[in-house]
Parts: sequence; structure tokens; C-alpha cells
Amino acid sequence: MRKLSLIVCLTILTATLAAQDGIFNLEDLFTNGNLYPQRMNQWQWLPQSSDFIFVRDNAVMRRPASSAKAERYFTLEDVNAAMKAAGKDAFRRFPSMAHWVSPTQVYIRVREGYALYDVSEKRIVHTLKTTVSDASNILVDWDHARFSYTIGDNLFVCKADGQPVRVDKDGAKDVRYGHVPHRNEFGIEQGAFWSPKGNFLAFYRMDESMVTDYPLVDAQGRIATLKNVKYPMAGMTSHEVTVGVYNMATGKTVYLQTGEPRDHFLCSVTWTPDERYLLVAVLNREQNHLELNRYDAETGALVGKLFEESNSRYVEPSDPLYFLPNQPDQFVYVSRRDGWKHLYLYDISGKLLKQLTSGNWEVKSFEGFDRTGTKIFFTSNKDEIPGERFYVLDIKKGKITDATPEDGTHSVQPDATGSWFLDVFSTISQESRYVLRDKKGNVKEVLLDNKGYLSDYMVPETRIFTLKNGNNDDLYCRLIYPPMFDSTKKYPVFYYVYGGPHSQLVTNNWLSGGWFLQYMAQKGYLVFTMDNRGTNYRGFEFESCIHRHLGDYEVEDQMCGVNYLRSLPYADTSRFSIDGWSYGGFMTLSLFTRYPGVFKKATAGGPVIDWKYYEVMYGERYMDMPQENPEGYEKASLLNRVDSIRGKLLIFHGAQDATVVWQHTLQFITQCITKGKQVDYFIYPTHEHNVSGFDRTHLWKKIEEFHSYGK
Repeated sequence: MRKLSLIVCLTILTATLAAQDGIFNLEDLFTNGNLYPQRMNQWQWLPQSSDFIFVRDNAVMRRPASSAKAERYFTLEDVNAAMKAAGKDAFRRFPSMAHWVSPTQVYIRVREGYALYDVSEKRIVHTLKTTVSDASNILVDWDHARFSYTIGDNLFVCKADGQPVRVDKDGAKDVRYGHVPHRNEFGIEQGAFWSPKGNFLAFYRMDESMVTDYPLVDAQGRIATLKNVKYPMAGMTSHEVTVGVYNMATGKTVYLQTGEPRDHFLCSVTWTPDERYLLVAVLNREQNHLELNRYDAETGALVGKLFEESNSRYVEPSDPLYFLPNQPDQFVYVSRRDGWKHLYLYDISGKLLKQLTSGNWEVKSFEGFDRTGTKIFFTSNKDEIPGERFYVLDIKKGKITDATPEDGTHSVQPDATGSWFLDVFSTISQESRYVLRDKKGNVKEVLLDNKGYLSDYMVPETRIFTLKNGNNDDLYCRLIYPPMFDSTKKYPVFYYVYGGPHSQLVTNNWLSGGWFLQYMAQKGYLVFTMDNRGTNYRGFEFESCIHRHLGDYEVEDQMCGVNYLRSLPYADTSRFSIDGWSYGGFMTLSLFTRYPGVFKKATAGGPVIDWKYYEVMYGERYMDMPQENPEGYEKASLLNRVDSIRGKLLIFHGAQDATVVWQHTLQFITQCITKGKQVDYFIYPTHEHNVSGFDRTHLWKKIEEFHSYGK
């Protein structure tokens, strides 16, 4: 006990000393809650109401949006009394509220899964036992108190009586049921889909038997063990996927007749509100042609094609379909067909009723409807590229209202009517604030303000600005300055890069870039980041121009950032360092070798070295197959650029990486040995595609020490 107390005291002392110095301590980022802003705990709207709740002092507080007073709704003591009456263990602190069934009934997390607590009756109505040994991919049907899950490759449903039933019956080898297919591309986040009334469960069946085994080795035991994963590399045989429909009443399964060739991609799986049909976007392997089809849920038969979408580069479905409440024959489709990501209204026959949003800006995410189905909520960069604001669209009138008119990054919850909004937002210069807004976007009340919570620390100044590339595009940049910056001095540069599709690093939010970049600025670096062509939310042309020649336009744009930094009298060009992971590792090595001598030091984590070693779905979207684009693959391969290495280079890799497989950097190191190039190499034996958890402090320290230029 004394030893534990001593450790606690030392931790507090370390945090106190760090605060006195004004410097973030890397270990402290995982242990010191004072480094993080306060939150309104479990802040949310009650369903079908304009009352919001939050947890304070182990009680759920309830407050109407139109009132200034919050009252206790129920307490931890109430919940624990109900738990005791149901023969369950009490909680030490207020449990997580997982799902509200109604304004008076909520599922709370318990040891064995979820318990439905009735606020009015102050009792546990029933328990949903989702804690099944070795289960994953758990998908709950809250309305009918049942769930699906996978164990290994197999799919099960657990009915309301608690009895599990195995859905797949064939027992085929290397076939996975209910798992996410296509390596999590195309916005697919789940492997099964409950029907609206709970009568059916649709699920993916992924046959990987034809895909080459790829070996991962776990060396933690006395004898290393082999784990084979299915990894379809670009240009090689891919897996085959179809969609099954399990009937809860009959226990029978039918499969959708999605046709040939079977290595296509099945995306945007969506039930119609009446459960009669499933809508599926069928995308060819070339990823340049999509058909949105309707299938009969009872028979699996193709009923008809609603529409098609094609592009000479690629089509990338990334959303399900969103059916309008109270209008079950109409749905919203998300597409970049006009060059920007926008919303389109269709009827169930496939007729385009109208384009709902348009302009040279992008819908970042669809956030739902009001309860009448007359308004759509979405986030966008419509009025601020590095920000994220919340908008309300009147479907009939076409009017768009900005519900968050201040610059910054907003995370918003609308009430059921769309008349009130809970908003937590921040900017590069303003800590997170929790506010209540009315339907016009006016702030009615600041509920929690974190202003000055890091006053004991030297928080670096961050600036966001734009540069022009040779194509006259605006490139958004972020520069983090060392504390007590002096423009008459010279500072080393820490250049952090990602630069790949689906990314936006330059964002207008508090501590933009994350703790480590802020820490490096505190250590005396100018920390620079740019979003080049190929990154997200700037329109299809801006992102897709990199098609078939990855690394060209991205590097060209990043050199605009380098030249800008060279123009600054306080940037020391003799001390330029660069760092990136994954696509950022590819970019780091591309810049380091295409422009030798510009960067004196480079660290690259999990880098793509040669795109022919990357997987089918992502790799072929941006590069086509190696046999179709040999010149593009050859030019992008970093194996051909080892001769250009100048300066110090450190490469990281996770030995269990099944995303950018270890082969990438092993090939690169082999080539370095052949060419007589000295590089440093560090493996994280138990980690996958990145270094997570407390071990991340080890990675950060490694990067910091490698890039140190001394005093």
C-alpha cells in the first residue's frame, strides 16, 4: 500500500512540476485528467422530446430546452436499488446509458451486457446478456431485445428468450459470416443489418478461400506462432461476397442474387422501411461503375435496377440510403456525381426527384432527419474549409440554415423537432464550449466553458493559412509556433505529413494536430502540416487527380510548403525534419528521396513502399491493377529511390500489421543493404498498423530523440 501511495505521489509531483515548467509531459497525457477539457457527462436529448439530460454528482439531470433549471431525473442510488432488487451488482459510479427506448426507459451497461432500467417504476425490466465468450461484431436490435454476434467465422443470433441460434450452416472453410467485408472500405462499418421490424437479419457472407494466405508471426512465446490472414494484394485474386437474409420466424436463409463477376463490391446495404426489399450498391472490381439494385428479401431475387453511376476514375459509395420518416417510398442518396459530395432525393422506383444540395462545397456527413421528415441535418465545410458546421435543410423549400454560424469545429445534437441544438465546439484559439442553441443558431446559453483550463501550461500558438500551388489551388496549412516565439531567432522545423485520401489534417479546433505536435512545438520546433491534392472535402477533382500516379501531385504540393518555410527568416533550413505514418510514411519517404537533402532527418511509420504489395480495394481504386498501370506503380515504388537517401532515416513498423504488411519495409531495408545505405529501423513486435495505448509514449520519445538537434 505504501508503494502504491508513493507511485501516486510521484505521479502527482511529476504532473505538478511539468505544469510549473509549462511543458506537456508525454506520460502525463495518459494519466493527468487536468490536461483535458471538462465535459458534460452523457449529454444528450431524451427521445421524442426537447428535454436534455446529463450526469452530475451521480445523478441524471433533466432540463427542458426552454427552461433555465435542471432537476434530478434519477440517481445512482435509484439505479443501485433496482440492481440489488434484480440480484445484480451495484455500481461505484454512474453507468453508461447505452440506448433510450423511450423517455422513461434506458438500457444501461452492466457486466453481462445491458439492463433496461425503467425510470418511472425504478426497476430493471430485463437484461440483455450480450457478454458471450469470444464474441465480436455484436449488433443489438434494441426494440426487440435481441442481438447478433460472431464467434470466429460463424454468425449467431440470440433471441429474446436468450437462446443462441447459429445462422450459417454450411461450415465452409475460409468463409466468414457477419464480418465487415472489403477490408472496411466503402464506409462499411458492420457485417450485419437488422430489418426495421426485427423480422430479418441481413448479413455479409465473405468467401476468402480463393485468397492467398499471408503470414503474420507472433514471437511472444518460446516458440513463435504463425497466424495466417487473408490479404488480397492489388491485381491478385480477391474475395467473393454476397448478402444473406435470415428469417427469424422460419430460421431459413436466402441469398441475394447479386450476379457475376463475384469479386465485385456490395455496398450501401439498406432495408426498405416495410422490410420487403434490400437495396444494395453493386460496384464492379474496377470501381468505375455502380448499380443500385433492389432485391426481394423473401426470395433474394433481383427486382430491378434503380439507377447507375459511372466515372472514368472511380465511384466510391460511402453511405447507406436514408429513407424519409413518414415518406417510406423516398430516400436520400449521397454522391459526388457532380464533382462535389451532395445529397439527392429519389423515390423507390429509382426516379430522381431532385438534387437537395449543390455548390462547390461538400456534405461531410449526413446527420439525420427531424421527426416529421421535412428537415435534413448535415455537417459541411460550406462556409469554412478547415471547420465543420452543422446545417438544417428544408426539403421542400430547399433552404439551408447554418445552425452553428461561428467558425470552428462543431459537434451537434438536434432535438427531435429540429428547434433546439446541443453544440460543443472549439477553434485553434478557443477551448471547447458547450452551448444550447435555438433553431436560428443563436446561442441561448453557455452551459460549460473551458476557457483557460490550461493556463498553467505554455500552449503554443497555432495559425491556419493557405498557399497556392502551381494549379492555383488553395492549400490549407497549419503552423504551430514554439511558446515565447521570437522572430529574430532561428528554429528547427518538424514537418508532419499524411496527404492521402479520406484525410483532413488542417482543422480549426482546439489543440489542432493533437498532443504530440503541440509537444514538439513546446520543445522549440516550428511544426508544419499541409493538406495537399488527394485529401478530402475539396471536391472530386482535387482528391482524384492523384489517380494512377500516387506521390506526384501530393509531393509537388508539399514542396510549396517547403518553399514557404524556406522563405521565413526564422525557419532554420539546415534543421528540417519530416515525420508521417502509413500514407504519411509513403509521403515522408517520397519527399525524402525525391528531394534529397531538403530534410536532414525523417521518421516513417508503417509506410507503403510499393503499392503492388497493398490490398485490392484501396490500392486498385487509386492505382488500378499493376498489370494495367505498370508505369504508375514503377514510378511510385520507393524501392527505386533508395539511391537518393541523404540524411538520417528511421523507419518504424508493427510486426502484426495486417494493413501495410511488414513486407513493405523489409523489402526497403533489403534494398538499403544492397545499395549500402545506412538507415535505422525499429519494430514494435506486438502492435498492428500503429502503436496504441501507453506504448505510444515510447514511439513519441523515439521520434523526439531521433529528431533532436541538440542545444
